Amino acid sequence: MIAVLHREEVLQRAWSAASSVVDPELPMLTLLDLGVLRDVEVAEDGAVVAAITPTYSGCPAMATMRDDLLRSLQAAGFSDARVRVALEPAWTTDWITPTGRSALAAAGISPPGAAPRRSGPVALSLAPIRRAIRCPQCASEDVALTSEFGSTACKAHYRCLACLEPFDHVKEI
Repeated sequence: MIAVLHREEVLQRAWSAASSVVDPELPMLTLLDLGVLRDVEVAEDGAVVAAITPTYSGCPAMATMRDDLLRSLQAAGFSDARVRVALEPAWTTDWITPTGRSALAAAGISPPGAAPRRSGPVALSLAPIRRAIRCPQCASEDVALTSEFGSTACKAHYRCLACLEPFDHVKEI
């Protein structure tokens, strides 16, 4: 019983350390709020293993996320920590928590809507993607896409036609 309680305490401390790590590109979000931190477990050998899922293949922030996660776990006393990349299921913006969505809006970034549901092949379209979004500053729906690529590849850049403020929008994936 004591070993089980100790393991649960270790797991709770590990989750606490891992869930405090912020995203390097969206520092108002933790990896947990972004939905990238998928699991934290104690392996059979006693090592703490955190699992993260990339927001998209080739995400340049993954190495930094991994390093920051390892540093946080090691600072919490887990010298034998590891990070595992979990590719299945694929990350979706639906995994962003309500707290994360609120943090994005508070930082002036339009949070994503519901991710598209697809089955089978995805048709290629070169036309701009139409999104139903609101300005994070004034809540107007009267917005215009200025660039499909914002400050990072996972964001598009818009301008509000009501208050004239520019803002990023996290793309639905």
